[in-house]
Amino acid sequence: MRDAFRSWGHTADVYALELDPDLEGDGRRFEDWRPGTRDDVVILHYALPSPLTAALREHRGRRVLLHHNITPAEYFVGWDPEMVRICTIGREELGTLAPHVDMGLADSEFNRRELEGLGFGRTGVLPVYLDFERYREQPAPVLRQLLEDGRTNLLFVGRLVPNKRPEDLIRLASYWKRFISPDVRLVLVGKEPRRRAYFDALQALAYEEGFTPWEVVFLGHVTHDDLLACYATAGVFVSMSEHEGFGVPLVESMLMRVPILAYSATAVPHTLGGAGVQFSQKSFPEVAELGHALATETRLRSEVLAGQDRRLAAFSPRAVEGALRSYVDSV
Repeated sequence: MRDAFRSWGHTADVYALELDPDLEGDGRRFEDWRPGTRDDVVILHYALPSPLTAALREHRGRRVLLHHNITPAEYFVGWDPEMVRICTIGREELGTLAPHVDMGLADSEFNRRELEGLGFGRTGVLPVYLDFERYREQPAPVLRQLLEDGRTNLLFVGRLVPNKRPEDLIRLASYWKRFISPDVRLVLVGKEPRRRAYFDALQALAYEEGFTPWEVVFLGHVTHDDLLACYATAGVFVSMSEHEGFGVPLVESMLMRVPILAYSATAVPHTLGGAGVQFSQKSFPEVAELGHALATETRLRSEVLAGQDRRLAAFSPRAVEGALRSYVDSV
């Protein structure tokens, strides 16, 4: 987004409370930020409570909020008391910003409706801005070779947190292994939880279901070329997530031409827009049979991928950049 603003002749920077090492010298630290003039536009990407909220209020120019959603606190009860507190405060803090912004944008229609319900007067949808070219790079050859061993790989990409229900993915893979084919592997890509207890419980469940570490694979956070290797070798992308604000891996799966099988909840139906295969009941036998059909039946797989290809146009850089420019021009 910053690069797009600069290409239109604006001075633009990204300020953050923390910078990953590979962003040093690119992004700017929040401590360098100063409230702007009436001619400046500030966009706050809102996902958690932080000092950035107060900074937005202090700005005297135009103010835009971009809502990425906050996981409901109840998902962390019993696992992470600190996340319960943070998510509760974050949702309360979000509502206080309604009178202070000129526009409330959201990365999905689901999130936009949430803003509307909180009293934000002027709202719109701006999908997550993905660089399609990065997904045409070469996958990591070593991981790709390891995963291409004849098994059907069920892939999920996302943080290992309770709202994404990785335990349901393990149960799905268990049914698949017992009643459909033993040659199946569940590949979970994403950061491990802050608290060890939930991750330990997932590993224990996989063990109890009779899986080896090479049948349920926790890869953690991976490099981009390793991520591409996971998509390149996936038979099906499966999501059991019960709360998504947008679902970037859904768009990534469309880009990498992996058929999607997803629980239809929160933002998922808005992001898929009728693409992929969605289900509303977590009946593991039925979902597993659907997944197997997507992985093995050529005609069905081709039809689903064609639908995903059509939907992908809504998230193209050109489409998102056009929406972004229209919103910014309007303020």
